[in-house]
Amino acid sequence: MQKSKKRILILSPFFYPELISTGKFNTNIAKELRDKGYNVTILCSHPFYPKWKPIRSNQSIEGIKIIRGGAYLRYPNNIIAKRAILEVWYALFVFKHFFRLKDKIDIIVPVFPPSLGFYILTFLIKNKIKKVGMIHDLQEVYSSKKTGVLSKIIRFFINKVERITFKSCDKLIFLSEEMKETAEKYYDLNENKLEVQYPFINIDTSIVTNELERILSKHKNHVVYSGALGEKQNPNKIYELYDFASKRIENTEFHFFSQGNIFEQLNKKNKNEKIRFHNLVPEKNILELYKRSTIQIIPQKRGTSKGSLPSKLPNIMASGCNILIITDENSELDNLFKKYNLNTVVTLWDNELLCSAINSLLKKNQGRNIHNIKIANELFNSNAMVDKILN
Repeated sequence: MQKSKKRILILSPFFYPELISTGKFNTNIAKELRDKGYNVTILCSHPFYPKWKPIRSNQSIEGIKIIRGGAYLRYPNNIIAKRAILEVWYALFVFKHFFRLKDKIDIIVPVFPPSLGFYILTFLIKNKIKKVGMIHDLQEVYSSKKTGVLSKIIRFFINKVERITFKSCDKLIFLSEEMKETAEKYYDLNENKLEVQYPFINIDTSIVTNELERILSKHKNHVVYSGALGEKQNPNKIYELYDFASKRIENTEFHFFSQGNIFEQLNKKNKNEKIRFHNLVPEKNILELYKRSTIQIIPQKRGTSKGSLPSKLPNIMASGCNILIITDENSELDNLFKKYNLNTVVTLWDNELLCSAINSLLKKNQGRNIHNIKIANELFNSNAMVDKILN
């Protein structure tokens, strides 16, 4: 008699065809689990990022059951209100569907944040179901940087919810050692439950399109920020850097590839013809975007490095693009780049220093960074992530 397949339920609003990197990450994890012979179900939202406007989707992936909701939601402009609506809606959505699925689950994989949905389920999940949490961001880190009465109230609830959800998991997988150590300290977690696994390469580096020449001409250098543009990326400071550097560096254009309210606000105020704004490129063009970029910028707002490790880093490194990291001193990214002799990290938001780093990278630019590619292939492996979920 053939043994039945184990059944896995993934909890995250972000899934295919969502453009946000978390959505791509979750999609690849689900595919890897499917390919190992597991029955995979995902409870997610209709794609809504980065404009926070849900677009109804019926797109499917063979061998994965996708249950979507939230097409009717209308998110306000206020970021706190947006996140509150997402948390509450997703919690209700998960609660509604869990009762139908609860007897068909062997492993449940909540991807944090959001956390409220799994918080509710902690009181309902049977002990025999293995609970493996994956942490993309520590909300406590970001909330601790805010001041005011409302921020303190929000931080109080984030602390309580994350503490209970994290402690209820049988295993927690963090994307960096720094995140793990911070969560362990904040929430007094059992160290034996904690694992660290860097994000992984999830683009096909063998297929490159040829559709971006018009906006990324080979006759100029291109300094590029691409991806979600929120508070933790320090968007106003990126714009200030672009404006500063564009007046000092010849034959170079500075680009934002993103969408959303902050992106639109920066675009609206921009008067500098060397700073250019573009929507996010389709997934098929991401590798071409990286290969046409002379430098890709990965920024972290001061004091936030403990909260996350950018999941796009492996893809950018695997493309061979030169990278400028702006992060905290002695952060995971700072130490990682020093350990493997990678270029380039700056640990201050100082335009003179950053402009000098850009100039240095442009002068050394000799095409693809082979060292980056080699280290990316050594460090960022999806099989290791999947093994930690299953074992």
